[in-house]
Amino acid sequence: MLLLKLSARDLLTLHSRRRMVPHLAARWRYFRGADASVGERSAWAESLISLANDLVAADRGNVEMIVECAATVEETDHPLLVDVVLVGRHPQESRPSVQLVELKRWSTVTRIERATAALVDVPGMGNKKHPAFQLREHYQAFTSDKGPFRGLDIECGGFAYLHNATQDSVRPLLDVDAPTGAYAQVYTGDQRAELLDGLRRSFDAHGGATEAEAMLKSMGLRNTPLLDAMIRSHGTDTVFTLRGRQKTAADQILEAAAKVLPDLWEPALVPDERRVVFLVTGGAGTGKSAIGLQVKKKLEAQGRTVKYASGSRAFNGALRDHVGYGDGKFKKTFTYFSSFVKTPDPLLDVLICDEAHRLRERSTNTRDARKSGTRPQVDELLDASRLTVFFMDERQSVRPKEVGTPNLIKDATDRYGARLVSYDLREQFRCGGSDAYIRWVRTLLGVTDGAPELWRPDGLMHVEVADTPEELEQIIRTEAAAGASARMVAGYCWPWTKPLGKEKRLEADVRIGEWHRPWNADSQSFCAGGAPPSKIWAVHEGGLGQVGCVYTAQGLEWDWCGVIMGEDMVRRGGEWVFRRGKRRKETSKIWRVAQPGSFDPEVKASTVGPDEFTLLVRQAYHVLMTRGSRATVLYSTDEETRAYLKEWAGPVEIHGLRPTMQNRHEKDRAPHEPRPKGRKSGKRRTSGPDRLF
Repeated sequence: MLLLKLSARDLLTLHSRRRMVPHLAARWRYFRGADASVGERSAWAESLISLANDLVAADRGNVEMIVECAATVEETDHPLLVDVVLVGRHPQESRPSVQLVELKRWSTVTRIERATAALVDVPGMGNKKHPAFQLREHYQAFTSDKGPFRGLDIECGGFAYLHNATQDSVRPLLDVDAPTGAYAQVYTGDQRAELLDGLRRSFDAHGGATEAEAMLKSMGLRNTPLLDAMIRSHGTDTVFTLRGRQKTAADQILEAAAKVLPDLWEPALVPDERRVVFLVTGGAGTGKSAIGLQVKKKLEAQGRTVKYASGSRAFNGALRDHVGYGDGKFKKTFTYFSSFVKTPDPLLDVLICDEAHRLRERSTNTRDARKSGTRPQVDELLDASRLTVFFMDERQSVRPKEVGTPNLIKDATDRYGARLVSYDLREQFRCGGSDAYIRWVRTLLGVTDGAPELWRPDGLMHVEVADTPEELEQIIRTEAAAGASARMVAGYCWPWTKPLGKEKRLEADVRIGEWHRPWNADSQSFCAGGAPPSKIWAVHEGGLGQVGCVYTAQGLEWDWCGVIMGEDMVRRGGEWVFRRGKRRKETSKIWRVAQPGSFDPEVKASTVGPDEFTLLVRQAYHVLMTRGSRATVLYSTDEETRAYLKEWAGPVEIHGLRPTMQNRHEKDRAPHEPRPKGRKSGKRRTSGPDRLF
């Protein structure tokens, strides 16, 4: 866990707006389940600001301050929190530099007894541990064999800062028997000059945005975007680091495979007929796909036959045509739920079913009805392999015919006499790992109960509301030009025209005033102007100029995501109102909006009732608003709704608090992975773990 990640200069800006302490308190309540005490709040306001001011005074205002931080995301009732982790780059050596900091407001201490230096008496507070002993625990947690800094080439130290004390008033902390080591330095208020010199010796003036991002990854608080990770590894090596329940789930799947699947080298005389079904549930960004892809890689390395199925053309298309570009063997391992109407012979060893909330009652073949399924689709999937793994998030079900639920899997497992093993993932890594942002989106949209709260920036995720679609597009294009991955998406609130003519021209269907843009191409091949087919719109460089919808965005993410809310979901009288649209014909092939609202053919009034329509539209926007990994830019075509969004998003933070690529130092700009070009079939790139430290 952590409460805040900002540079010292930006933390002071946040404090000047009186938003730092309220934000820290809100995050504290979420993680600890109780309100922060008055003493805790006043300590943040005093000690953090004192340290930030000293960093600025030392010309180290760009050094990152990670506040109230635990070394790992492993679940524990009493996490070991260090007050601040300072992250930057060493001024002489070309490697990251980290300082673990304990902040104390003590003005005086006395020795409890001569026999020990571990405890001191703090007037009004009782017996307290020597801060250097606290730092030793933190240092060991970060650098041990299980810590995030294990095996990394970094400069790591620590110090305690007693900014209200003098050397004479806390002499027991500085005596000859006091702890020593890289983590045991103690500074007092009258040693400020020495502290500033120490900060200059530890950190370069340019700051450490890249190093801080790498540290968050090593701690399990940031994950490499899924497709970038797949491109780097291409299924041969891994850049995913599974943690906590993720690792437990993956290990259990692999262990079950070893037990129930036949030994490839010494098959048993009597085959093990046991069936095992795994159901892994979790919200967006909890690492379901990372687990699935990791398990797939390891099982394939053992010689097992594995296929990875999904109900999403966009997700599968991105993996097959973007990640597996030019590699036919790799692409064939990714398929769809509807691909198992005919049971494979021989059976697969393992079938991994991602986005299982998108399961249908029956498999359909739109080209040849004779090839459609006649049994429940879930039965076809269970028949296809000895071991089946389902990954599911019910909150991402956005089509009326999607029937995937935990009960569906449980009932099917019972019918097959199989053993069901369930896991629920809690920690999420999408949206910058910002739990606060996920909660903010859910309450804002009414996905969960509770009144929305003012968004408080946490350095992990950024949100703002644009006044016009032109402003939203300018932000998205600016970030893309600077090296970020970025896309525009919208609610399905305009008719969608198929490509026109032999040149396959895209009609600008999304029309807001004078601003007109096309939807992503409803095509299996490239269209005029290099517009990519819908299945790779999310990842192809030519997709920036079109607008995507929930069906082409689901399961994917970008650094910056611009979300246009149409008039299918508007704010009226303090409540959300959901509306269906009506269209009018402009030409034989082009339709326009006659009455604003939803034009999604999947949620027509003839097939979807009012309550289900409300649920599906709400969940679609929940999906769209959780596609950004660094920032979300919102815009609503409805003025009242736009005012509501602005009320709870708060004012746009100034320069340093916006995670724009242009605002970062040149060496801190790490562009997203480009689409691989020229890869030969069967040749795969390999790389070590994705560690920038």
